[in-house]
Amino acid sequence: MPRVFRFGGFEVDVSSGEVRRRGVRIPLREQSFQVLATLLEHHGHVVSREQLRHRLWPDDVFVDFDNNLNSAVAKLREALGDPADAVRLIETVPKRGYRLNVEVSEAGDESERSCGKPPRLVVLPFVNLSGDPGEEVFGDAMTEELITELSALTAGHLGVIARTTAMHYKGTQKDVACIARELSVDYLVEGSVRRQSARVAVTVQLIRATDQTHLFAHHYETTLESVFDLRTTIAEAVGGSLAIPALDDAVRTRLPLARVKRKPTHDPAAYNEYIQGRYLLRQAAAPDAFMKAKLRFEGAIARDPGFAEALDGLAQFYTTLGYFGVIRPLDAFSAGISYARRALEVDDTLAESHASLAEYHKQLDYDWRAAELEIGKALDLDPTSPTVRCRHAVAVLMPRGRVDEAVAELRVALETNPLDRATHTWLACMFLLARDYEAAVDESRRLLEIQSDSAWAHFFIGVACRQVHFEEVTGRRPRPASMKSVDLPEEAVRAHLRALELSPGMYFLGWLGLAYGACGRPAEARAVLERLRRAEGYVLPSGFAHTHLGLGEVDAAFEWFDRAVDERDQQMMPILSYAHYDPIRGDPRFGALLRKMKLT
Repeated sequence: MPRVFRFGGFEVDVSSGEVRRRGVRIPLREQSFQVLATLLEHHGHVVSREQLRHRLWPDDVFVDFDNNLNSAVAKLREALGDPADAVRLIETVPKRGYRLNVEVSEAGDESERSCGKPPRLVVLPFVNLSGDPGEEVFGDAMTEELITELSALTAGHLGVIARTTAMHYKGTQKDVACIARELSVDYLVEGSVRRQSARVAVTVQLIRATDQTHLFAHHYETTLESVFDLRTTIAEAVGGSLAIPALDDAVRTRLPLARVKRKPTHDPAAYNEYIQGRYLLRQAAAPDAFMKAKLRFEGAIARDPGFAEALDGLAQFYTTLGYFGVIRPLDAFSAGISYARRALEVDDTLAESHASLAEYHKQLDYDWRAAELEIGKALDLDPTSPTVRCRHAVAVLMPRGRVDEAVAELRVALETNPLDRATHTWLACMFLLARDYEAAVDESRRLLEIQSDSAWAHFFIGVACRQVHFEEVTGRRPRPASMKSVDLPEEAVRAHLRALELSPGMYFLGWLGLAYGACGRPAEARAVLERLRRAEGYVLPSGFAHTHLGLGEVDAAFEWFDRAVDERDQQMMPILSYAHYDPIRGDPRFGALLRKMKLT
């Protein structure tokens, strides 16, 4: 399938999901884009509504198909400047479907790169050849180290896909041509690693996507102590094969390239502890898994007190602990900020550690100026980092009510990390805060395609249904066309229950209480309050506050909101944008909350 279609002044890149008109990018929701892509792939022919249903929604996903498809086509016509009552581009064929009524040309990969965008590359997960499943994490770490090194060495000359997206292809049976189409990349790096005792053997090959030609292949052997030198050697060889401009000494001393040659640690055993901890933290779904990650990071630091990345790992551990209310957030953040600072004392060029410190300024002190300064340093150090972009959106822009800017940052993060679950989760959240409920539901369904058991996706769908129901019954605005036949109260509660089923615990429970109360089921909301009161361990105050708010018990809600702000409950951070806070914004106590959070 060709990558790029052109018609009527438009260019559509099917692989990257971009639509441009005379070089200017046009925002288009995922479902509308898929309608356009299907019409382009079958240009000149009628595409049936049934074909579109299969393209847009899996068989096991229940939606109001007719209304959703009509809405997607209407929004596509609006984006293309092609109104339904004066069709120029998209023709409705009665009782059959749709046809693109315009001449379409197709462009190949190489010609599309003439627009000035740098080529794109993905490093596929290295295959573990050691025969020991326990060495899988080491191979994953080699993959990430090479991605980091390539990103730094080729900044501005090569778009390197981030680790989170690359790891989706671990163990895949897809061929390189298929992966290249899905990620819209020009080159792929494949490799294998065999670790035996104190030695490491690595094989690497660079493949051009257009014809699967091997541009570079080499076998390396080294010791564990020299493995970080090897990542630089491989990155330079790949860059040389792609004719990436050589980096002279003056360039190498400039940020963000200052740390290209820095070794994270000289102790291989410390590095092994660190990568095990990082893996556990990313996979953690329960407090005991969090604690196992903590022990690994502490083991790495015990062996090498100057291991900056391991110190940053502990900073992220405490952020995660406080965010989900595993312990009192104020206690977690008070313990964690020292690790972010210590990491930067060791290496001030770690962009993600500056972003971690920005999060702590937001979480612990409501110090927005300090958070902005740290994020600014992080962006100067590594403007291509999707992690830094995501934290900018979440730690600085969203709490200040700058939701549209947060959406833009998350979209930038997705350009090199298109399959990252966390970024898609935050993007769906931002759409909710922007009160674009259709976009929030669309993004939640996209998240379910990436992670079928995502509790967040169901939660966001539930919140969207609850809020649309509230706005409809209060006369603020009618429900969107795509939700015309949905029983909004029932779907809101069902989706919240599903989120709680997928993520047992207290985090989503207060939101279920809010949904019960807002949807006219007070007895069940009070049962939620009882569960919160009887829960063992710490419970986020916002859970009580939201349930009381759903029941209309405003005085009790404000008591708990005040406690939530004092205890640094992170569910209070979108206070400027939450739609369900609108009825209480005029209360003087709401202004007091804003002053406590330094948001006035």
